[in-house]
Amino acid sequence: SPHPTMADAWLHQYQVVGRHLPTDATPSPTVFRMKIFAPNAVVAASRFWYYLSKLRKVKKANGEILSCSEIFERRTSAVKVFGVWLRYKSRSDTVNMYKEFRDVTMVGAVGQMYTEMAGRHRARWSSIMVLKVQEVEPKDAKKKRTMQYLDDSIKFPLPHVRQRATEKKYRTIFKATKPVTYISK
Repeated sequence: SPHPTMADAWLHQYQVVGRHLPTDATPSPTVFRMKIFAPNAVVAASRFWYYLSKLRKVKKANGEILSCSEIFERRTSAVKVFGVWLRYKSRSDTVNMYKEFRDVTMVGAVGQMYTEMAGRHRARWSSIMVLKVQEVEPKDAKKKRTMQYLDDSIKFPLPHVRQRATEKKYRTIFKATKPVTYISK
């Protein structure tokens, strides 16, 4: 189909839980949990170790992953506004950003963010860190681009519609009259 579904989406949300390996000094080490957006579970685990090594003195060689499970959203029938806090490495500096996207899923909003960052800022997937993704109430939306769709009286008129034959037997290649494509009131 032309529209991607959850089954063939390139991005998924994973919950990765890991910790430092138990030692004699620390028999029950601290357990860390992260929600990570990645194409598959292997990349999610890899990103987990990348972020954890920056936050704590734990790396893959002296740590273990307790679980890595995909998170599915419950309600995907309504359009929601998602706020995405991110950090990315540009060619000259590290930049913090906040962006808003309208989508039915959190994964879809993050996918939009990666596409926009690639287009507007030439930022690669590997140089973007998603810090936080959260559903934003419509009244708390900040960006003009998302606020323009939050009006209850919004309309999308169709000023140019070509009338089609009601049944196949009425279809012809040539018509006697020119089609009327504008909608009069």
